[in-house]
Amino acid sequence: MTPNLTSRLPNVGTTIFSVMSALAVQHKAVNLGQGFPDFACDPALVNYVSEAMQAGHNQYPPMPGVPHFRDAIALKIEALHARPYRAADEITITAGATQAIITTILAIVHPGDEVIVLEPCYDSYVPNIELAGGVPVRIPLTPGTFRPDFDKIAAAITPKTRAIIINSPHNPSATVWSHADMLRLQEILAPTNVLLISDEVYEHMVFDGVQHESAARYPGLAERAFIVSSFGKTFHVTGWKVGYVAAPASLMAEFRKVHQFNVFTVNTPMQHGLASYMGTPAHYLDLPAFYQRKRDLFRAGLAGSRLRLLPSAGSYFQCVDISQVSDLNEADFCQWLTTEIGVAAIPLSAFYGNGFDQRVVRFCFAKQDATLQAAIERLKSL
Repeated sequence: MTPNLTSRLPNVGTTIFSVMSALAVQHKAVNLGQGFPDFACDPALVNYVSEAMQAGHNQYPPMPGVPHFRDAIALKIEALHARPYRAADEITITAGATQAIITTILAIVHPGDEVIVLEPCYDSYVPNIELAGGVPVRIPLTPGTFRPDFDKIAAAITPKTRAIIINSPHNPSATVWSHADMLRLQEILAPTNVLLISDEVYEHMVFDGVQHESAARYPGLAERAFIVSSFGKTFHVTGWKVGYVAAPASLMAEFRKVHQFNVFTVNTPMQHGLASYMGTPAHYLDLPAFYQRKRDLFRAGLAGSRLRLLPSAGSYFQCVDISQVSDLNEADFCQWLTTEIGVAAIPLSAFYGNGFDQRVVRFCFAKQDATLQAAIERLKSL
C-alpha cells in the first residue's frame, strides 16, 4: 500500500492557466490566456545555439553560468541602468525566472520569517514562501489602478519581515512602477534590514517612451536586491527556461549555495547561443516597439466592444473591465467567453489569495497578428 503523504502545499491544485488552456483546446478557442508567444523566435538565435552544440559546448558549464554570458548581462545592466555588477560573483544564470525566485526565497527566508507580496501577483510567490517555512503577508495593490499603497506597505513591515517582492512591469495588471514609486520604496526600506526581490522579467516591454525603473538604478534598493529577469520573455523562447539573478556579492553567495543543489547549472549551448545573440543590443532594445504595435492593434480592435480597456503600460498583457458585458464573476465569465465566444482569458481573481473579484480579466497579446485578429473578430460581438 502506498503510504499516505502530508502535503507541503495542501491548498494548491491545478492552476487556472492549465484549466483555461485545456478548455480552449476543447472548444477550439483562440487562447489569449496563458502568457507565451505563438510565434517563432529569431532564426539567428536558434543558429547560435546550434553552432554552440556543433562546437562541443554540451557538457556542464560552471555552476554560476558561462562566463562570457554573465559578462554580456553585466554590460547590459550597466549600459541601461548605470550600475556595475561583477559577472564573477554578482550574476548567476538560472533555469528561468521561476527557479530564480524560489532559489532566492529558499536562500533568505527562515521558518517564521514574513515576506510581503503585493496582490494580484504571479502564482509562484506564495507557495515558494510557504515551502521555505515563511509567512506570506498579502498587501493589495489599489483596486482599479493597481498602484502600490505605500502606507499599507510601510505598516506591514515588522521585526519579522525578511523580504518584499515587487514586480514591474506587472503581471497581471500591465502597470509600471514610476521613478517616484521606486524612491518611495527606497525611503521605506532604508531604516530596515528587509531584502528586496525585484521581478523584472518584462523589463524590455515598457511602452509609450517610458523608461523601465529597475531596482538596479536605485543604490538604496540595489544594495539589498535580488534582481530577476528572463530571456524566455525577452527573446520569445519561454520553453528554454533561461533567466538570471543579479545581486550584491554577499547576497549572491547565499543564493549560489541553494542554486548549486536545486539546479546546479543551466543548459550549456543555450547559454552560449544567448550570449552571442546579446552581442546585438537591438534584439532587446527594439522589443518595446515590437510589443507596443501589438498592444495598439489589439486595443484598436476592441475599441468598439463593451469591454472597458484598462491602461497597458508594460508587459504583454491587456486587462479589461467586464462590468458592461456580463453579471458573471470573473472565473465564470472566462469559462463562458471560452465556450461561447471562442476566446480564452484569465480572471484576475486567480492572482489573489482570497479570490478577490473586481470584474477584470486578462488577455495576452504576445501573439501573431492573425491570432489577434481572429480573437478581435470574436470579441467584437461583445
